[in-house]
Amino acid sequence: MVLSVVLAAFVLILPVELPDKTLFATLVLATRFAPLPVFVGVGLAFGLQVVIAVTAGSLLSLLPDAVVSGVVTVLFLTGAVLLWREARKGGEDEAATTLAREQTSFLRAAVISFGVLFAAEWGDLSQLATAGLAARYAEPLSVFVGAWAALLVISGLAAFLGRKLADRLPVALLHRIAAGLFLVFAVIAAVETARSLAG
Repeated sequence: MVLSVVLAAFVLILPVELPDKTLFATLVLATRFAPLPVFVGVGLAFGLQVVIAVTAGSLLSLLPDAVVSGVVTVLFLTGAVLLWREARKGGEDEAATTLAREQTSFLRAAVISFGVLFAAEWGDLSQLATAGLAARYAEPLSVFVGAWAALLVISGLAAFLGRKLADRLPVALLHRIAAGLFLVFAVIAAVETARSLAG
């Protein structure tokens, strides 16, 4: 495991996921169920999605270097543009209105939370970023650990601190920071593409 890759994945994924729909979905789930089963279900869903993204990125890394860095450039540029557009819209809607917590079993709440987040995360920016990082670094375990750790931090914040955070997150600023990070990674990948084609 390479600590710098773990850190890169963590630093890139954390601000991408903070203003994301999955954060707000977790907040809503935590108003319906106890926080712990929500955290467990969401954490497992994120873990499986990260495995899928790392696998896709690792398969990309089997292609020639110029193709890989070109694809990674496109992934990160796409992410930067989408995040910047979200920031200009003023961010996500506020979390849904408070619902009474349902009295349900731990397992049922965890399974519902898993299903909601697993479905919501397909094609998400954090999944694209994770695939891009796995392709760029060819360190699947390090990317997995960094990305999943960032997603667990987000799901923990949403499940356990919930509404207190929702009112204080400057969503548009978070989108801009994440867009900037995506742009930096896109530029790095574009430089690598140019070097591969020149060499």
